[in-house]
Amino acid sequence: MSDGQPVVARGLVKRYGDVVAVAGVDLTVEPGDVFGYLGPNGAGKTTSLRMMLGLIRPTEGSAKLFGRDPLVEGVKALEGVAGFVEGPRFYPYLSGRKNLRLLADYDEPSSSSRIEEVLETVELRDRAKDRVGGYSHGMRQRLGIAAALLREPRLLLLDEPATGLDPAGMRDMRDLIRRLAGDGITIMLSSHLLYEVEELCNRVAIIRKGSIVYEGELGELLATATTSYRLKTREPERARTICLNQPGLGNVVLGGEEISFSADEDAVALLSLALGHARVAITQLVADTQSLEELFLGMTGGDSSDHDQQEVA
Repeated sequence: MSDGQPVVARGLVKRYGDVVAVAGVDLTVEPGDVFGYLGPNGAGKTTSLRMMLGLIRPTEGSAKLFGRDPLVEGVKALEGVAGFVEGPRFYPYLSGRKNLRLLADYDEPSSSSRIEEVLETVELRDRAKDRVGGYSHGMRQRLGIAAALLREPRLLLLDEPATGLDPAGMRDMRDLIRRLAGDGITIMLSSHLLYEVEELCNRVAIIRKGSIVYEGELGELLATATTSYRLKTREPERARTICLNQPGLGNVVLGGEEISFSADEDAVALLSLALGHARVAITQLVADTQSLEELFLGMTGGDSSDHDQQEVA
């Protein structure tokens, strides 16, 4: 198995009778990526992740994890792969440490020796003796990552790890994912929390209604964002006339004392000079650049990401 081989999915399709849950997904996760897999609930994220892990059989297509097909090589293909899909599950009446010990007994002999190390990594060592039933949601999520780390994974797959966390829990989860990525673990992060993805990921894929509508560098996606401007002045009518006659400005609209328009930075600089030459004072000039959320909504057609929707399993 080559460390340099990516994790790939090609032409993944999953049908349940007349329902098409996944309609031809192609993905490539390169070693070292923190890869964000984005889409509204019901778009096919979890179903395609299950197919990639060999948990369900695709109707069409294939997936390879570091060059190995889970449907051909079975458990052997999952060497170096760990994580959770749709949230980790534990015995609530056992302590965090005993849950990890139980999981380690089913895994490689060396896993047991890593229990204290992984508890320290996810900052649960002080609560490891407590029953999981008394853990907060965030603590259970971190215990799920600890369980995955027992396997010393090269690929860590996390399905909505920050969902349901309070702001402090989200911050702790971000910090943990950054530390793991810094340790050289490739991470595939499925999420609908776009601000988390924007802070953590270098590459993303966006899925809509079972099909990939974007895959590539996050920076390249953000570079496609358009910028609009809002101009406030005490002489809005004069300012509007100047804007309409200024080259490089488009979509000029006057609303009250505010003028909105689209332009690049050079055109805005020339507009400032023109307004100054005309002695029209600017009280406010604000740039509004599309966020990842706005780009996402544009690509997914504003499909609902309401967490109450259920994805086809």
